[in-house]
Amino acid sequence: MPADRVDRVDRQTVLTATGVTKRYDGVRVLADAAVTLRAGEVHALVGENGAGKSTLVKILSGVVHPDAGRVLLDGREAAFATSRQASEAGVALVSQELAIFGDLSVAENLFPHGLPRRGGLTSNAEAERRARPVLDELGLRIRLDARAGDLDLADRQLLEICRALLTEPRVLILDEPTSALPKEAVDRLAAVLLRTGGRGIAILYISHYLEEVLRFSQRVTVLRDGRVTLSGAEIADVDLTALVTAMLGESHAATAAPKASPGTGAPGAPAVVLESVTIPGRLDGVSLTARRREVVGLAGLQGAGHLAVLEVISGQARPTSGSVRLAAGKAPRSFRQAIGQGVAFVPSDRKRYGLMLDRPVWENITSVSWLGLHRGSPMLHRRELVDRAARSARGLRVNGGVHRRTGELSGGNQQKVVFAKWLDTDPSIMLLDDPTRGVDVRARAEMHAVIRALADEGRAVLITSTDLSELVDLCDRVLVLQRGRTVDELSGERLTQQALSVSMNAGYAG
Repeated sequence: MPADRVDRVDRQTVLTATGVTKRYDGVRVLADAAVTLRAGEVHALVGENGAGKSTLVKILSGVVHPDAGRVLLDGREAAFATSRQASEAGVALVSQELAIFGDLSVAENLFPHGLPRRGGLTSNAEAERRARPVLDELGLRIRLDARAGDLDLADRQLLEICRALLTEPRVLILDEPTSALPKEAVDRLAAVLLRTGGRGIAILYISHYLEEVLRFSQRVTVLRDGRVTLSGAEIADVDLTALVTAMLGESHAATAAPKASPGTGAPGAPAVVLESVTIPGRLDGVSLTARRREVVGLAGLQGAGHLAVLEVISGQARPTSGSVRLAAGKAPRSFRQAIGQGVAFVPSDRKRYGLMLDRPVWENITSVSWLGLHRGSPMLHRRELVDRAARSARGLRVNGGVHRRTGELSGGNQQKVVFAKWLDTDPSIMLLDDPTRGVDVRARAEMHAVIRALADEGRAVLITSTDLSELVDLCDRVLVLQRGRTVDELSGERLTQQALSVSMNAGYAG
Protein backbone atom coordinates (compact mmCIF):
# COMPACT_ATOMS: atom_id res chain seq x y z
CA MET A 1 0.00 0.00 0.00
CA PRO A 2 1.41 3.47 -0.89
CA ALA A 3 2.88 5.37 2.04
CA ASP A 4 0.77 8.46 1.35
CA ARG A 5 -2.53 6.69 1.97
CA VAL A 6 -4.18 6.39 5.39
CA ASP A 7 -4.12 2.83 6.72
CA ARG A 8 -7.42 0.96 6.43
CA VAL A 9 -9.21 0.61 9.77
CA ASP A 10 -12.81 0.44 10.95
CA ARG A 11 -14.02 4.02 11.19
CA GLN A 12 -17.14 5.82 12.32
CA THR A 13 -19.69 6.70 9.64
CA VAL A 14 -20.00 10.48 9.33
CA LEU A 15 -22.27 10.98 6.30
CA THR A 16 -24.63 8.65 4.46
CA ALA A 17 -26.65 9.40 1.33
CA THR A 18 -29.18 6.82 0.11
CA GLY A 19 -31.76 6.68 -2.68
CA VAL A 20 -30.73 10.08 -4.05
CA THR A 21 -32.65 10.91 -7.23
CA LYS A 22 -32.69 14.12 -9.26
CA ARG A 23 -34.24 15.20 -12.56
CA TYR A 24 -33.80 18.37 -14.58
CA ASP A 25 -36.57 19.21 -17.06
CA GLY A 26 -37.70 15.60 -16.93
CA VAL A 27 -34.21 14.22 -17.61
CA ARG A 28 -32.92 11.93 -14.86
CA VAL A 29 -29.37 12.78 -13.82
CA LEU A 30 -29.29 10.70 -10.60
CA ALA A 31 -31.20 7.50 -9.89
CA ASP A 32 -31.09 5.92 -6.43
CA ALA A 33 -27.49 7.06 -5.87
CA ALA A 34 -25.77 6.34 -2.57
CA VAL A 35 -22.48 6.97 -0.81
CA THR A 36 -21.16 6.48 2.73
CA LEU A 37 -18.29 8.56 4.14
CA ARG A 38 -16.29 7.53 7.20
CA ALA A 39 -14.15 9.57 9.57
CA GLY A 40 -10.49 9.67 8.63
CA GLU A 41 -11.01 8.16 5.16
CA VAL A 42 -10.57 9.51 1.66
CA HIS A 43 -13.50 8.20 -0.39
CA ALA A 44 -13.17 8.77 -4.15
CA LEU A 45 -16.14 9.48 -6.42
CA VAL A 46 -15.46 8.94 -10.11
CA GLY A 47 -17.35 8.73 -13.40
CA GLU A 48 -17.49 10.25 -16.85
CA ASN A 49 -18.55 13.84 -17.44
CA GLY A 50 -22.32 13.89 -17.07
CA ALA A 51 -22.38 10.75 -14.90
CA GLY A 52 -24.02 12.70 -12.04
CA LYS A 53 -21.01 13.40 -9.81
CA SER A 54 -21.47 17.18 -9.74
CA THR A 55 -25.19 16.87 -8.98
CA LEU A 56 -24.57 14.46 -6.11
CA VAL A 57 -21.90 16.78 -4.70
CA LYS A 58 -24.25 19.75 -4.94
CA ILE A 59 -26.91 17.80 -3.06
CA LEU A 60 -24.50 16.78 -0.30
CA SER A 61 -23.32 20.39 0.09
CA GLY A 62 -26.78 22.01 0.08
CA VAL A 63 -26.54 23.71 -3.32
CA VAL A 64 -29.23 21.50 -4.91
CA HIS A 65 -32.21 19.71 -3.34
CA PRO A 66 -32.92 16.09 -4.38
CA ASP A 67 -36.27 14.90 -5.70
CA ALA A 68 -35.96 11.82 -3.49
CA GLY A 69 -33.52 10.26 -1.07
CA ARG A 70 -31.98 10.97 2.34
CA VAL A 71 -28.75 12.49 3.58
CA LEU A 72 -27.69 11.74 7.15
CA LEU A 73 -24.88 13.60 8.95
CA ASP A 74 -23.75 11.89 12.15
CA GLY A 75 -26.93 9.82 12.00
CA ARG A 76 -29.29 12.81 11.81
CA GLU A 77 -31.34 13.99 8.85
CA ALA A 78 -29.42 16.69 6.97
CA ALA A 79 -31.65 18.71 4.65
CA PHE A 80 -29.54 21.81 4.05
CA ALA A 81 -31.40 24.85 2.75
CA THR A 82 -28.21 26.56 1.55
CA SER A 83 -24.54 25.83 1.07
CA ARG A 84 -23.76 28.13 4.00
CA GLN A 85 -26.04 26.06 6.21
CA ALA A 86 -24.19 22.93 5.07
CA SER A 87 -20.86 24.58 5.85
CA GLU A 88 -22.02 25.59 9.33
CA ALA A 89 -23.11 21.98 9.91
CA GLY A 90 -19.62 20.79 9.00
CA VAL A 91 -19.80 19.98 5.26
CA ALA A 92 -17.22 22.01 3.31
CA LEU A 93 -17.03 22.01 -0.50
CA VAL A 94 -14.06 23.00 -2.65
CA SER A 95 -15.52 23.21 -6.14
CA GLN A 96 -13.64 22.71 -9.39
CA GLU A 97 -15.09 26.07 -10.48
CA LEU A 98 -13.30 28.30 -8.01
CA ALA A 99 -15.17 30.80 -5.86
CA ILE A 100 -12.30 33.16 -5.10
CA PHE A 101 -13.11 36.88 -4.90
CA GLY A 102 -10.32 38.42 -6.93
CA ASP A 103 -10.77 42.01 -5.72
CA LEU A 104 -10.53 40.99 -2.06
CA SER A 105 -7.44 40.16 -0.05
CA VAL A 106 -6.25 36.66 0.77
CA ALA A 107 -7.44 37.16 4.38
CA GLU A 108 -10.90 38.30 3.26
CA ASN A 109 -11.17 35.19 1.07
CA LEU A 110 -10.08 32.90 3.88
CA PHE A 111 -12.62 34.41 6.28
CA PRO A 112 -15.53 35.39 3.97
CA HIS A 113 -17.98 35.95 6.82
CA GLY A 114 -15.71 38.41 8.59
CA LEU A 115 -12.13 38.52 9.85
CA PRO A 116 -11.47 36.96 13.27
CA ARG A 117 -11.89 39.25 16.26
CA ARG A 118 -9.75 39.86 19.31
CA GLY A 119 -11.03 42.03 22.11
CA GLY A 120 -14.19 42.75 20.10
CA LEU A 121 -12.29 44.17 17.11
CA THR A 122 -11.25 42.57 13.83
CA SER A 123 -7.66 41.48 14.13
CA ASN A 124 -5.21 40.90 11.30
CA ALA A 125 -2.86 39.28 13.81
CA GLU A 126 -5.54 36.76 14.79
CA ALA A 127 -6.24 36.03 11.12
CA GLU A 128 -2.52 35.42 10.62
CA ARG A 129 -2.33 33.17 13.68
CA ARG A 130 -5.20 30.97 12.48
CA ALA A 131 -4.41 30.88 8.78
CA ARG A 132 -0.62 30.66 8.63
CA PRO A 133 -0.26 27.02 9.82
CA VAL A 134 -2.73 25.81 7.18
CA LEU A 135 -1.18 27.98 4.46
CA ASP A 136 2.24 26.59 5.36
CA GLU A 137 0.86 23.05 5.32
CA LEU A 138 -0.28 23.62 1.74
CA GLY A 139 2.99 25.30 0.77
CA LEU A 140 1.28 28.65 0.15
CA ARG A 141 3.84 31.33 1.00
CA ILE A 142 1.63 34.35 0.39
CA ARG A 143 0.81 37.47 2.40
CA LEU A 144 -2.68 37.74 3.85
CA ASP A 145 -2.97 41.31 2.57
CA ALA A 146 -2.15 40.25 -1.04
CA ARG A 147 -4.91 40.66 -3.63
CA ALA A 148 -6.35 37.21 -4.34
CA GLY A 149 -6.91 38.03 -8.02
CA ASP A 150 -3.15 38.45 -8.49
CA LEU A 151 -2.49 34.80 -7.56
CA ASP A 152 -2.03 32.24 -10.29
CA LEU A 153 -4.60 29.50 -10.83
CA ALA A 154 -2.77 26.85 -8.81
CA ASP A 155 -2.42 29.14 -5.78
CA ARG A 156 -6.09 30.19 -6.01
CA GLN A 157 -7.07 26.51 -5.94
CA LEU A 158 -4.90 25.86 -2.88
CA LEU A 159 -6.30 29.02 -1.27
CA GLU A 160 -9.82 27.64 -1.57
CA ILE A 161 -8.73 24.35 0.01
CA CYS A 162 -7.18 26.35 2.85
CA ARG A 163 -10.44 28.26 3.35
CA ALA A 164 -12.35 24.99 3.66
CA LEU A 165 -9.88 23.51 6.15
CA LEU A 166 -10.12 26.63 8.32
CA THR A 167 -13.81 25.84 8.95
CA GLU A 168 -12.67 22.61 10.69
CA PRO A 169 -15.21 20.52 8.75
CA ARG A 170 -16.57 17.07 9.58
CA VAL A 171 -16.82 16.38 5.84
CA LEU A 172 -14.52 17.88 3.20
CA ILE A 173 -15.60 17.55 -0.44
CA LEU A 174 -12.79 18.14 -2.96
CA ASP A 175 -14.05 18.42 -6.56
CA GLU A 176 -11.10 18.03 -8.98
CA PRO A 177 -8.67 19.62 -6.48
CA THR A 178 -5.55 18.85 -8.54
CA SER A 179 -6.85 19.90 -11.96
CA ALA A 180 -4.82 23.13 -11.93
CA LEU A 181 -1.89 21.97 -9.81
CA PRO A 182 1.66 21.17 -10.91
CA LYS A 183 3.19 17.93 -9.65
CA GLU A 184 4.92 19.46 -6.63
CA ALA A 185 1.60 20.97 -5.44
CA VAL A 186 -0.15 17.61 -5.95
CA ASP A 187 2.46 15.98 -3.73
CA ARG A 188 1.83 18.62 -1.05
CA LEU A 189 -1.89 17.97 -1.26
CA ALA A 190 -1.29 14.23 -0.84
CA ALA A 191 0.54 14.95 2.42
CA VAL A 192 -2.29 17.24 3.55
CA LEU A 193 -4.88 14.54 2.86
CA LEU A 194 -2.86 12.13 5.00
CA ARG A 195 -2.76 14.58 7.91
CA THR A 196 -6.42 15.58 7.44
CA GLY A 197 -7.49 11.95 7.56
CA GLY A 198 -5.52 11.60 10.73
CA ARG A 199 -7.67 14.35 12.26
CA GLY A 200 -10.82 12.31 11.62
CA ILE A 201 -12.25 14.34 8.75
CA ALA A 202 -14.26 12.38 6.16
CA ILE A 203 -13.08 13.35 2.66
CA LEU A 204 -15.00 12.89 -0.59
CA TYR A 205 -12.45 13.14 -3.41
CA ILE A 206 -13.66 13.69 -6.99
CA SER A 207 -11.07 13.33 -9.72
CA HIS A 208 -10.68 12.33 -13.36
CA TYR A 209 -7.06 11.35 -12.67
CA LEU A 210 -7.61 7.70 -11.87
CA GLU A 211 -3.99 7.17 -10.86
CA GLU A 212 -4.53 9.78 -8.12
CA VAL A 213 -7.70 8.00 -7.03
CA LEU A 214 -5.73 4.77 -6.59
CA ARG A 215 -2.95 6.65 -4.79
CA PHE A 216 -4.93 8.88 -2.40
CA SER A 217 -8.09 6.95 -1.53
CA GLN A 218 -9.15 4.11 0.71
CA ARG A 219 -12.50 3.46 -0.97
CA VAL A 220 -14.18 4.39 -4.24
CA THR A 221 -17.70 4.78 -5.62
CA VAL A 222 -18.32 4.93 -9.36
CA LEU A 223 -21.28 6.56 -11.12
CA ARG A 224 -22.41 5.82 -14.68
CA ASP A 225 -25.47 7.53 -16.19
CA GLY A 226 -26.61 8.63 -12.73
CA ARG A 227 -26.44 5.15 -11.18
CA VAL A 228 -23.89 3.57 -8.86
CA THR A 229 -21.93 0.84 -10.62
CA LEU A 230 -19.29 0.35 -7.91
CA SER A 231 -20.22 1.15 -4.32
CA GLY A 232 -17.63 1.91 -1.66
CA ALA A 233 -15.13 -0.65 -2.94
CA GLU A 234 -11.85 -0.94 -1.08
CA ILE A 235 -9.05 0.51 -3.22
CA ALA A 236 -6.91 -2.52 -2.38
CA ASP A 237 -9.46 -4.63 -4.27
CA VAL A 238 -9.64 -2.61 -7.53
CA ASP A 239 -7.22 -1.55 -10.23
CA LEU A 240 -7.23 0.92 -13.12
CA THR A 241 -8.96 -1.49 -15.50
CA ALA A 242 -11.73 -2.17 -12.99
CA LEU A 243 -12.34 1.55 -12.50
CA VAL A 244 -12.52 2.28 -16.23
CA THR A 245 -14.86 -0.69 -16.76
CA ALA A 246 -17.16 0.52 -13.97
CA MET A 247 -17.15 4.03 -15.49
CA LEU A 248 -17.74 3.09 -19.12
CA GLY A 249 -19.06 -0.47 -19.18
CA GLU A 250 -17.40 -3.53 -20.66
CA SER A 251 -18.01 -2.59 -24.30
CA HIS A 252 -16.23 0.78 -24.07
CA ALA A 253 -13.49 0.20 -21.50
CA ALA A 254 -10.97 -1.26 -23.91
CA THR A 255 -11.04 1.83 -26.14
CA ALA A 256 -11.57 4.50 -23.48
CA ALA A 257 -8.32 6.39 -23.82
CA PRO A 258 -6.22 5.54 -26.87
CA LYS A 259 -3.04 7.45 -27.59
CA ALA A 260 -3.54 10.17 -30.19
CA SER A 261 -2.54 9.15 -33.70
CA PRO A 262 0.74 10.60 -34.96
CA GLY A 263 0.78 13.36 -37.55
CA THR A 264 -0.07 12.41 -41.12
CA GLY A 265 2.60 14.51 -42.82
CA ALA A 266 5.83 16.40 -42.37
CA PRO A 267 5.66 19.78 -40.60
CA GLY A 268 4.89 22.68 -42.92
CA ALA A 269 5.96 26.30 -43.06
CA PRO A 270 6.64 28.23 -39.83
CA ALA A 271 3.48 29.66 -38.30
CA VAL A 272 5.03 31.14 -35.14
CA VAL A 273 8.61 32.34 -34.76
CA LEU A 274 10.04 33.82 -31.54
CA GLU A 275 13.60 35.12 -31.52
CA SER A 276 15.35 36.13 -28.28
CA VAL A 277 12.08 37.21 -26.65
CA THR A 278 12.53 38.75 -23.21
CA ILE A 279 10.07 39.94 -20.57
CA PRO A 280 11.89 40.87 -17.35
CA GLY A 281 11.15 38.34 -14.63
CA ARG A 282 9.26 36.03 -16.99
CA LEU A 283 11.15 35.26 -20.23
CA ASP A 284 14.88 35.51 -20.91
CA GLY A 285 15.90 35.29 -24.56
CA VAL A 286 13.42 32.61 -25.62
CA SER A 287 13.53 31.44 -29.23
CA LEU A 288 11.24 28.87 -30.80
CA THR A 289 9.55 27.95 -34.06
CA ALA A 290 6.17 26.21 -34.35
CA ARG A 291 5.26 24.92 -37.81
CA ARG A 292 2.02 24.03 -39.45
CA ARG A 293 0.93 20.40 -39.01
CA GLU A 294 2.72 19.90 -35.70
CA VAL A 295 1.80 19.93 -32.02
CA VAL A 296 4.48 21.62 -29.90
CA GLY A 297 4.42 21.21 -26.13
CA LEU A 298 5.72 23.75 -23.62
CA ALA A 299 6.66 22.28 -20.25
CA GLY A 300 8.08 23.60 -17.02
CA LEU A 301 7.55 23.97 -13.30
CA GLN A 302 5.20 26.68 -12.10
CA GLY A 303 6.51 30.08 -13.22
CA ALA A 304 9.06 28.60 -15.64
CA GLY A 305 7.79 30.79 -18.49
CA HIS A 306 5.73 28.41 -20.63
CA LEU A 307 2.51 30.31 -19.97
CA ALA A 308 4.23 33.60 -20.76
CA VAL A 309 5.09 32.22 -24.22
CA LEU A 310 1.39 31.68 -24.93
CA GLU A 311 0.59 35.18 -23.67
CA VAL A 312 3.18 36.73 -26.00
CA ILE A 313 1.85 34.87 -29.05
CA SER A 314 -1.74 35.82 -28.18
CA GLY A 315 -0.94 39.51 -27.67
CA GLN A 316 -1.66 39.43 -23.94
CA ALA A 317 1.97 40.21 -23.03
CA ARG A 318 4.48 42.33 -24.92
CA PRO A 319 8.22 41.59 -24.85
CA THR A 320 10.72 44.31 -24.04
CA SER A 321 13.16 42.88 -26.59
CA GLY A 322 13.29 40.23 -29.28
CA SER A 323 10.87 39.59 -32.11
CA VAL A 324 7.61 37.70 -32.66
CA ARG A 325 6.37 36.78 -36.12
CA LEU A 326 3.14 35.04 -37.04
CA ALA A 327 2.28 33.65 -40.46
CA ALA A 328 -0.34 36.40 -40.83
CA GLY A 329 1.95 39.26 -39.84
CA LYS A 330 4.05 40.80 -37.10
CA ALA A 331 3.59 40.42 -33.37
CA PRO A 332 0.01 41.18 -32.25
CA ARG A 333 -0.21 44.18 -29.96
CA SER A 334 -3.46 43.01 -28.30
CA PHE A 335 -5.51 39.87 -27.80
CA ARG A 336 -8.12 41.10 -30.26
CA GLN A 337 -5.46 41.74 -32.89
CA ALA A 338 -4.08 38.23 -32.35
CA ILE A 339 -7.54 36.73 -32.90
CA GLY A 340 -7.79 38.70 -36.13
CA GLN A 341 -4.48 37.13 -37.20
CA GLY A 342 -5.84 33.62 -36.75
CA VAL A 343 -4.82 32.93 -33.15
CA ALA A 344 -7.14 30.97 -30.84
CA PHE A 345 -6.46 30.70 -27.10
CA VAL A 346 -8.12 28.03 -24.94
CA PRO A 347 -7.46 28.95 -21.28
CA SER A 348 -7.20 26.54 -18.36
CA ASP A 349 -9.50 28.66 -16.19
CA ARG A 350 -12.68 28.36 -18.24
CA LYS A 351 -14.89 29.97 -15.60
CA ARG A 352 -12.74 33.09 -15.30
CA TYR A 353 -11.72 33.59 -18.94
CA GLY A 354 -13.41 31.10 -21.24
CA LEU A 355 -17.19 31.17 -20.87
CA MET A 356 -20.31 33.22 -20.18
CA LEU A 357 -21.81 30.73 -17.74
CA ASP A 358 -25.17 32.48 -17.54
CA ARG A 359 -25.69 32.38 -21.33
CA PRO A 360 -26.81 29.44 -23.50
CA VAL A 361 -24.29 27.17 -25.17
CA TRP A 362 -25.01 28.51 -28.68
CA GLU A 363 -24.16 32.08 -27.67
CA ASN A 364 -20.84 30.96 -26.19
CA ILE A 365 -19.87 28.99 -29.29
CA THR A 366 -20.61 31.89 -31.66
CA SER A 367 -19.42 34.67 -29.34
CA VAL A 368 -15.98 35.24 -30.88
CA SER A 369 -16.46 34.61 -34.60
CA TRP A 370 -19.84 36.34 -34.94
CA LEU A 371 -20.31 38.67 -31.99
CA GLY A 372 -16.60 39.53 -31.64
CA LEU A 373 -15.12 39.40 -35.15
CA HIS A 374 -18.42 40.00 -37.00
CA ARG A 375 -17.76 37.15 -39.41
CA GLY A 376 -20.75 36.26 -41.53
CA SER A 377 -23.62 38.20 -43.00
CA PRO A 378 -24.81 41.23 -41.01
CA MET A 379 -28.32 39.80 -41.46
CA LEU A 380 -27.41 36.40 -40.03
CA HIS A 381 -30.41 35.18 -38.07
CA ARG A 382 -30.43 33.59 -34.64
CA ARG A 383 -31.58 30.28 -36.14
CA GLU A 384 -28.51 30.15 -38.37
CA LEU A 385 -26.23 30.85 -35.40
CA VAL A 386 -27.96 28.16 -33.36
CA ASP A 387 -27.64 25.65 -36.20
CA ARG A 388 -23.95 26.46 -36.62
CA ALA A 389 -23.36 26.06 -32.90
CA ALA A 390 -25.29 22.79 -32.87
CA ARG A 391 -23.04 21.36 -35.60
CA SER A 392 -19.96 22.32 -33.60
CA ALA A 393 -21.42 20.86 -30.42
CA ARG A 394 -22.23 17.58 -32.15
CA GLY A 395 -18.71 17.40 -33.57
CA LEU A 396 -17.24 17.64 -30.06
CA ARG A 397 -20.00 15.54 -28.44
CA VAL A 398 -21.16 18.29 -26.11
CA ASN A 399 -24.01 16.83 -24.05
CA GLY A 400 -27.02 18.87 -22.99
CA GLY A 401 -28.15 20.79 -26.08
CA VAL A 402 -27.16 24.26 -27.29
CA HIS A 403 -30.09 26.06 -25.62
CA ARG A 404 -29.07 24.95 -22.12
CA ARG A 405 -27.40 27.49 -19.84
CA THR A 406 -23.66 26.83 -20.06
CA GLY A 407 -23.17 26.94 -16.29
CA GLU A 408 -25.46 23.91 -15.93
CA LEU A 409 -23.13 21.66 -17.96
CA SER A 410 -20.56 19.37 -16.39
CA GLY A 411 -17.00 20.68 -16.24
CA GLY A 412 -15.84 18.53 -19.14
CA ASN A 413 -18.71 19.64 -21.36
CA GLN A 414 -17.97 23.26 -20.49
CA GLN A 415 -14.40 22.74 -21.65
CA LYS A 416 -15.68 21.31 -24.93
CA VAL A 417 -17.79 24.45 -25.39
CA VAL A 418 -14.63 26.58 -24.97
CA PHE A 419 -13.01 24.45 -27.66
CA ALA A 420 -16.01 24.82 -29.96
CA LYS A 421 -16.01 28.61 -29.49
CA TRP A 422 -12.45 28.93 -30.72
CA LEU A 423 -12.78 26.38 -33.50
CA ASP A 424 -15.67 28.47 -34.80
CA THR A 425 -13.12 31.20 -35.63
CA ASP A 426 -11.28 28.83 -38.03
CA PRO A 427 -7.86 29.59 -36.48
CA SER A 428 -4.46 28.88 -38.03
CA ILE A 429 -2.70 28.86 -34.63
CA MET A 430 -4.16 27.06 -31.59
CA LEU A 431 -2.81 27.94 -28.14
CA LEU A 432 -3.95 25.47 -25.49
CA ASP A 433 -3.36 25.96 -21.76
CA ASP A 434 -4.20 22.72 -19.92
CA PRO A 435 -7.00 22.02 -22.43
CA THR A 436 -8.33 18.82 -20.82
CA ARG A 437 -8.30 20.05 -17.22
CA GLY A 438 -11.21 18.38 -15.42
CA VAL A 439 -12.11 16.16 -18.39
CA ASP A 440 -12.79 12.42 -18.08
CA VAL A 441 -10.79 9.70 -19.83
CA ARG A 442 -13.04 9.29 -22.86
CA ALA A 443 -13.61 13.02 -23.41
CA ARG A 444 -9.85 13.52 -23.05
CA ALA A 445 -9.22 11.02 -25.85
CA GLU A 446 -11.87 12.69 -28.02
CA MET A 447 -10.32 16.12 -27.51
CA HIS A 448 -6.85 14.75 -28.24
CA ALA A 449 -8.16 13.39 -31.53
CA VAL A 450 -9.58 16.84 -32.36
CA ILE A 451 -6.27 18.53 -31.51
CA ARG A 452 -4.33 16.08 -33.64
CA ALA A 453 -6.79 16.58 -36.51
CA LEU A 454 -6.35 20.36 -36.28
CA ALA A 455 -2.62 19.94 -36.77
CA ASP A 456 -3.11 17.47 -39.63
CA GLU A 457 -5.32 20.07 -41.36
CA GLY A 458 -2.37 22.48 -41.43
CA ARG A 459 -2.66 24.39 -38.18
CA ALA A 460 0.11 24.98 -35.67
CA VAL A 461 -0.75 23.88 -32.12
CA LEU A 462 1.13 24.92 -28.97
CA ILE A 463 0.08 23.31 -25.71
CA THR A 464 0.96 23.48 -22.02
CA SER A 465 -0.29 20.90 -19.53
CA THR A 466 0.14 20.02 -15.87
CA ASP A 467 -0.35 16.38 -16.98
CA LEU A 468 2.96 15.17 -18.42
CA SER A 469 1.30 12.10 -19.94
CA GLU A 470 -0.82 14.43 -22.05
CA LEU A 471 2.28 16.10 -23.50
CA VAL A 472 3.84 12.70 -24.24
CA ASP A 473 0.66 11.33 -25.84
CA LEU A 474 -0.11 14.36 -27.97
CA CYS A 475 3.01 16.29 -28.94
CA ASP A 476 5.49 15.90 -31.79
CA ARG A 477 8.08 17.61 -29.60
CA VAL A 478 8.19 19.39 -26.24
CA LEU A 479 10.28 22.42 -25.28
CA VAL A 480 11.25 22.58 -21.61
CA LEU A 481 11.65 25.93 -19.86
CA GLN A 482 13.32 26.86 -16.58
CA ARG A 483 13.31 30.38 -15.13
CA GLY A 484 12.26 31.87 -18.45
CA ARG A 485 14.84 30.05 -20.59
CA THR A 486 14.50 27.13 -22.99
CA VAL A 487 16.72 24.38 -21.57
CA ASP A 488 15.75 21.28 -23.55
CA GLU A 489 13.75 19.88 -26.47
CA LEU A 490 12.42 16.32 -26.41
CA SER A 491 10.99 14.31 -29.28
CA GLY A 492 10.84 10.75 -30.57
CA GLU A 493 12.10 8.11 -28.15
CA ARG A 494 13.37 10.80 -25.75
CA LEU A 495 9.84 12.08 -25.21
CA THR A 496 8.74 10.16 -22.10
CA GLN A 497 7.17 11.25 -18.82
CA GLN A 498 10.33 10.35 -16.93
CA ALA A 499 12.59 12.30 -19.30
CA LEU A 500 10.24 15.31 -19.15
CA SER A 501 10.16 15.28 -15.36
CA VAL A 502 13.95 15.01 -15.16
CA SER A 503 14.44 17.82 -17.68
CA MET A 504 12.00 20.12 -15.89
CA ASN A 505 13.71 19.60 -12.52
CA ALA A 506 17.36 19.04 -13.43
CA GLY A 507 19.61 21.68 -11.91
CA TYR A 508 16.58 23.48 -10.47
CA ALA A 509 17.48 24.62 -6.97
CA GLY A 510 14.51 25.81 -4.94
